[in-house]
Amino acid sequence: MEFIDVLNARHSARAFTSEPIPEDRLQRVLERAAAAPSWSNTQPYQIALAQGAELDTLGSELSERFERLARLQRAPAWKKALAAVRRSPALPDGDFRPVIKYPDDLQPRRVATGKGLYRHLGIGRDDKQARHQQMAANFRFFGAPTALFLFVHKGLGVYSVLDAGIFLQTLMLAATDEGLASCAQGALGLWRSPLEKRFRIPRHYQLLCGVSLGFAADQPVNRFRPEKLPVSELMIPRRER
Repeated sequence: MEFIDVLNARHSARAFTSEPIPEDRLQRVLERAAAAPSWSNTQPYQIALAQGAELDTLGSELSERFERLARLQRAPAWKKALAAVRRSPALPDGDFRPVIKYPDDLQPRRVATGKGLYRHLGIGRDDKQARHQQMAANFRFFGAPTALFLFVHKGLGVYSVLDAGIFLQTLMLAATDEGLASCAQGALGLWRSPLEKRFRIPRHYQLLCGVSLGFAADQPVNRFRPEKLPVSELMIPRRER
């Protein structure tokens, strides 16, 4: 594809077919992502890849934890406190907290995107069950046959995360060029321990997020495109002389 076509075609897919990614295509995507620039060429990130039965088992465990967390969030305060004391597996044990309070100047963009998605799907504001199901789909990787988990080195702090972002963008653009769809998911950073069971993760690497990869399904959710700010609104104005 022409580069501009890749840029225009890439979007977050939230429904995938079960068709496996051919190994040669997946390998090309990973090799191209590995060529991404990084701070002093340190490449301060590592990846874990899950497919097949391993991915199904991982999805089942993450889904169960999500459902338990959702029930706990609705529980009285004493149950939440007890869960914390007992270190319930429902409680997130990830290295970062993807659920944060958004700054006042960014919150409107977040709200507009969320409302736009649910409106596109025909999910009403009061339809809590449908909203819950849409969120729960994250932990089944939206049906994708491949999931990648991205870890960053503690030692470079924010610069590890910066470089991981460049790697992630390169990965998703490379996937688009191969006819694949992708979705970067902060939700997949909620629990580290299920990945610890399956991968030998260095202790000085922190789980940042996950990425679902595969072929996009012909579903309405994949036709949602949130509006982007124009460049003029991203430019910092010069001071008056």
